[in-house]
Amino acid sequence: MQGTLDGFTYGLVTPVAAFVMACLGGALGLRCTTRSVRTEGAFKPGWLALGAVSIGSGIWTMHFIAMMGFSIAETPITYDRPITYASLALAIVMVGIGIFIVGYRGATVMALVTGGTIMGLGVASMHYLGMAGMRFQGRVEYSIPVVALSVVIAVVAATAALWAAVSIHGFRASLLASLVMGVAVSGMHYTGMASVSVHLHGTLTAQAGGDSPTSLLLPMLVGPGVFLLLAAVVVMFDPLLVMGEPEWEKPARGAAPLPGVPARPVQAAPQPWPHQPAAARPEDAWPVNRPGEWPHQPQVQPQPQRREQPYSDSW
Repeated sequence: MQGTLDGFTYGLVTPVAAFVMACLGGALGLRCTTRSVRTEGAFKPGWLALGAVSIGSGIWTMHFIAMMGFSIAETPITYDRPITYASLALAIVMVGIGIFIVGYRGATVMALVTGGTIMGLGVASMHYLGMAGMRFQGRVEYSIPVVALSVVIAVVAATAALWAAVSIHGFRASLLASLVMGVAVSGMHYTGMASVSVHLHGTLTAQAGGDSPTSLLLPMLVGPGVFLLLAAVVVMFDPLLVMGEPEWEKPARGAAPLPGVPARPVQAAPQPWPHQPAAARPEDAWPVNRPGEWPHQPQVQPQPQRREQPYSDSW
């Protein structure tokens, strides 16, 4: 018996809210990735870890909000709590691997492709593991080609978002990268849901064991929601800028100077007074007084004494 599925039980409320949460998590995470690329030292892994948790929490929250609008007409749906939270941990770990690769390797082609692939696979893995935690009187069946398409969408969009985050700087780039990340997560989710079909058991009994979506709503909002808020505060008030000079502006110890750039600043030679000859400079016109002299008294050079000849009557 095939079940009747409805992915938009509450209309556009759940898709729009899910997209906003995905964009928020992506914006915070990609912003942290951008900061990490320009940072060296102890702050770098901290920014990368914060970015991984932000993106992982954002996509997990997006998935759960979107699943609030998914229903089966013939049977209620519950969720297995351990599997649901395991999907959150999986998303954070796999997204973190991709972000750390790009953070330490830079915006190279190999790093972006590898990091974007791992991040996209993390988004897809989180989605299908979360679907595995769904409990109802039946089983879920998938269309393999549509599942493959959803994974490709996640990988391509995640790679593009990473490239925009580490290659293009500025507010517009951050906004564009977050929108791309939101499209990646939302597009992957609803493409994957399009591959779902439900086969119900012949005899429907009582509700299957597990937690209802409403019972998971509160911890979902209090946990990742509060974390995303704190991450937004950290990104807005950058500790590197508050504590002093950013480390990316300090020269690395032992680093060789760039070609054509002196290792130390060169002091310019003193220039004569502009528009005046050297003899007419103020320091020559107003000599410095020595102790015991009148102010501005000119220096008188001593004249050699004339030696007088002795008087003689002889010619």
